[in-house]
Formats: sequence, structure tokens, C-alpha cells
Amino acid sequence: MTSLFAQAAGAPAGGAEVTQVAIATSAALLLTAVLVYLGQGHRSGRVKLLGRLGDRAEALTGLPAWTSLPSGIATISLITAATGLYWDVSLHIDNGRDAGPLANPSHYLILGGLFGIFSAGWLAMALGDERPGPAAVRITRDWHVPVGGLLLVAAASFALLGFPLDDVSHRLFGQDVTLWGPTHLMMLGGAAMSLIGILTLLTEARLARESAPAARARSATFDSPLMRRLRLVSACGGLLIAMSIFQGEFDYGVPQFRLLFHPALIALAAGTALVLARVVGGRGTALGAVAFFLVIRGGLTVLVGPVLGETVAHFPLYVVEALIVEAVALKLTTDRPYRFAVVAGALVGTVGVVAEYGWSHVWMPLPWPAHMLPAAVVVGSVMAIAGGVLGAFAGGALRVRPEVSGTRRALAIAGVSLVAVAATTGYLLRATEPRASVTVNLDQAGEDRREANAIVRVEPASAARDADWLTVTAWQGGERLHVDRLEPLGEGVYRTTEPMPVNGTWKTMVRLHNGSELGAAAVRLPADPAIPAAGVAAADRFERALIADRDVLQRERKKDVPGWLWGAAGAVVLILTLLLLGGIGWALFRVCNSAGGPAQPTKSRRARSVDQATGYPGGVPAAGRM
Repeated sequence: MTSLFAQAAGAPAGGAEVTQVAIATSAALLLTAVLVYLGQGHRSGRVKLLGRLGDRAEALTGLPAWTSLPSGIATISLITAATGLYWDVSLHIDNGRDAGPLANPSHYLILGGLFGIFSAGWLAMALGDERPGPAAVRITRDWHVPVGGLLLVAAASFALLGFPLDDVSHRLFGQDVTLWGPTHLMMLGGAAMSLIGILTLLTEARLARESAPAARARSATFDSPLMRRLRLVSACGGLLIAMSIFQGEFDYGVPQFRLLFHPALIALAAGTALVLARVVGGRGTALGAVAFFLVIRGGLTVLVGPVLGETVAHFPLYVVEALIVEAVALKLTTDRPYRFAVVAGALVGTVGVVAEYGWSHVWMPLPWPAHMLPAAVVVGSVMAIAGGVLGAFAGGALRVRPEVSGTRRALAIAGVSLVAVAATTGYLLRATEPRASVTVNLDQAGEDRREANAIVRVEPASAARDADWLTVTAWQGGERLHVDRLEPLGEGVYRTTEPMPVNGTWKTMVRLHNGSELGAAAVRLPADPAIPAAGVAAADRFERALIADRDVLQRERKKDVPGWLWGAAGAVVLILTLLLLGGIGWALFRVCNSAGGPAQPTKSRRARSVDQATGYPGGVPAAGRM
């Protein structure tokens, strides 16, 4: 399978071909026009299709049409986009650049998934007859839309905007061959935040149904307590999946940032998603979310790895973290969500991080060294507590508890938590170039000299002592990623444990990471006229200085870009990100404070009953009540 998508010799290193950009833009405009036609046609009564689909979805799920149909479309779209993402990352790791956005099959899944999320938000806005619940936002005199629909549109637009900005970035700065490129993070972040939109829609559906007369209640095909429970668990599990995507480089084994980021990101995801799940869904929801996470991520791993033949993405377990969250909730209850979040976050950042340290030695390409554990506990605790507080804020809003999330004090608490996450991230982003060199002796393996074993001497030897990783890494050779952790022979002397590839399009290097130092030395690099860059031959013996890690991994980056242009581009992405986060905060705040407003019944012909005791769509089983 890999050979079908191997990097062509002339693959562009800058922006995509104008023809492909024009085709992609035209397709997006056409699909948007279709959505506008369907939505406006439904609002005016000229188009009946959306009404029929919404009624059918409502009859099946027991949710209003403006929640049932969009949430279903958004869920399918998210799974599609996630499949495309993991396939895409594997393809780039194994094969390098592609010839453009339309030359990579995984891009179709990503684009289709993100546009599906946008479509779901638009349908939620179009399908709401009269006023869909007390939190609805007025667009025109007789058109009110659910806040969750607006969030879905905003999150998807943010993600989709990453595509044209990514092409502009490639033209200005060269390709950023990292998952953490600013525009790449826009795509990931927008998709992740769409889960908040889905959860908000579910909350608004509950508020709308509470306002409907009980006499209009009717049963639905999939409106049993179990189905309601599964719906909530899957949404929370989806949020955990979305937040775990940011760990992708570590999951694959070719991170370009400090290894300390890995426990920090795991703790942040666990603290945020699992605390939110427990606050919103009650007993067992955190464990259910992790079960959903393991099923979906496990399925994606099998699909991309054994089935499609690409590099496998590993993943954390989160089981211990979920048990911690459930245990703390049983001991303290969630009546005071912020106290619960701080205690649970502290334990996730300590006990949970230690558990993931053990798991990293079972099934991670780069296991965490023991000497890193104290620092991992510190940054993990900060991130887990901050994430837990954010989860408690969002959970309180989704439970419609104004005393928890509906005050300026609550907004300030959430803001401080975001600052803590940003400050920790900024600290971990600091990286320096090691003052060291490597002397490599190659022993060519086989008559065709396609592979080689190596003896590597690091000078000074102290540069590699207690290293976070010292590896030979080879990628983009048309086959699966090669990561070999070097075996020590003596002070400063190491050897490979298996032959490394040194032919074709393989980019092979020695990588050293120690504390805040990240460096690499090329063993063999192919010539790349598109950049342009000369090749580096794999001589039998050579000595090379360790240079900045990203200078070897990201050969495509332009070196002559003025600093002010980098700053301006970063400011654009930062402003867009702050606008999205501000919009999410506004939406949660509005929903949280909407319960006392005048809730008007919708024109839904199939309004159902709601468990008034739970304060959540359809309720949760008695065992899960808080």
C-alpha cells in the first residue's frame, strides 16, 4: 500500500499547485451553496427534504430535529476526519511530501469530515423552528438558532480556515513538517472543540424538552435510558480522543519537541475530558469515556497499521486516570466541582502520570526515562489541575449550574487555568542546541548496501549521559518509520540494535534529546532539488556536529524569512484562536444562565419526556446521578 503513495521526486516543497487550490476552493463554494439553499429553502417552506430527515432523526433518537440530525452527522464526520488525520500523519512520516491537497487520499477524509461538522452546525441552525430553547440566539426577527449549532459552525470554520492558511504558510515559510505547525493546530483544535458544540446541543435539547408540555411526550426507537447513556458517554469519549490528537508526534515516535511534553499533554487531556465527563454524566461516565476512547483509537490503529500498512500510532491508556476521577467523585461528590477538579487533577498528575510512565515502557516508541519522572509529575500536576478546572467549568455550564459556571468569578477561574496551560506550554517549548558532535562508524549490511549498522561516539560523553532519548531515526523512505534506541557500550559510545536504512528516499539521522537540548546529525539524506538541498552521503566513517533537531527534520523550512513575518503570522493564528476560545466561553456562559429565561416550545411534533432530576438530555441511570 505504501508504494502507491511514495513521494514523487518532484513533490513541491512550497504551496500547492494553483489548479488544485482552484478545484478545492470551487468544491467548497459549491457545497456551501447547496447548504445555504437547503437551509433557506427549509426556513421558507419551499424545500421539504430537511424537514423529513429531521423528523425521522427525531423519531429515532427522541431528540429535537435540530439536535438529533446534526449531532449524528457531526459524530460520523468526526470519526471520518480522525481516520483521515491518523492516515495522513502516517503517510507523511512514511513517504514525505505529497504533490498537493488533492494528491493524498487521506486529505479527502479530513476535508470531508471537517465540512461535515460545518454542515451539522448549519443544519442545527436551519432546523430550529421558532426558538429552540431559552439559550437560542436571535439571527433575524423570526429566526433563532441553538448556541451549539453556532459553536459547531465556528469550530469547523476555524479548522477549515487552516487549509488555505496552511498553503499560504508553505509559500511564505516552506513546509512545516510537524503536526504542531500553527495552521495544523488550527485544524486539530477546531475539530476538538466541535465536541463542546455537540455537548452544548444536547444540553439545549434538554432545556427545550423541559419546556414542552408532558402531554406531547412520545417514545422514540432509540430513546431508552441505555441509548441516552451511550450518547453521553460517546460524546465525552470523543472529547478525550480529540484532546489526545495533540500527542500525535509522541504516539508515532518522531516528536520534534521535548519528551516532557508527552506526560503534560496526557495529563491535560485526562484532567479536562474525564472531569467534564464525571461532572456532566455522573457515576461511571469517566470510565465509559475511556472505554469509547480505547475502542475508537484501537480501531484506527488497526486500520492504519496492519490494514493500510503504515506506521502505527500508539496511545495512552487513561484507565488509571479514569479510576482516579471516579474514586474522587465517590469520596468528595461533584457538588463542589472545582474542589473535585483540583483533587482529581492533583492525583491524575501524580498517580496517573506514574501509571502512564509504566505504560510507556510497555507500548510506546519512546519510553519515558526514570530520571524524567519527577519533572513529569510536576508539569503533569499543573496541566491536570488546570485541565480539571476547565472541565469543571464546562461541565457546570452543561449541567446548567449558574453558581458554578455562570458568574464572572467562574470565567476568571477558567481564564487563569488557560493561562496556566499556556505558561506551562511556553516553558516546555524552550529548546536549545546541544554543544556536541557524533562520530559514526558504519558497517554496511548486505551486498546492496541498502542498510548499515553503526557505532556512535558522542563527544563530550556527558552530552548523552541520562539522555531522554538517543536514537537513530529514519523516515520518509516509502516504508514504516524506523526508530532504534541506541545501546550503550561504554562512556559516550553506543551502537545500533538493528540495521538502519541508508538508501533511496530515506532520511536517516542520529537524534539526541537531553533536558532542554534537542539535536540531530544527518547520517544520510537524499538530494532534494525542490527545496533545494544537496544530499548527504552515508560515508563509512564521519564526524558531524549536532545541530538543531528541526533543522534536520524540517529541511523544507526556509531559512531566510524575516523575523517580523514569523511574528505577524503567529499573531494571526493567535488572534483566531483567542476568538474561538472566547466564543466557547461565551456560549457556555450563555447556556448556563439561560434556564431562568423564557423557554418557548419548539414546533417539534415529537417532543419527549425528560428526567427532570438529572439536568441533562434524557437523563442518566439512577446509578449515575450526582
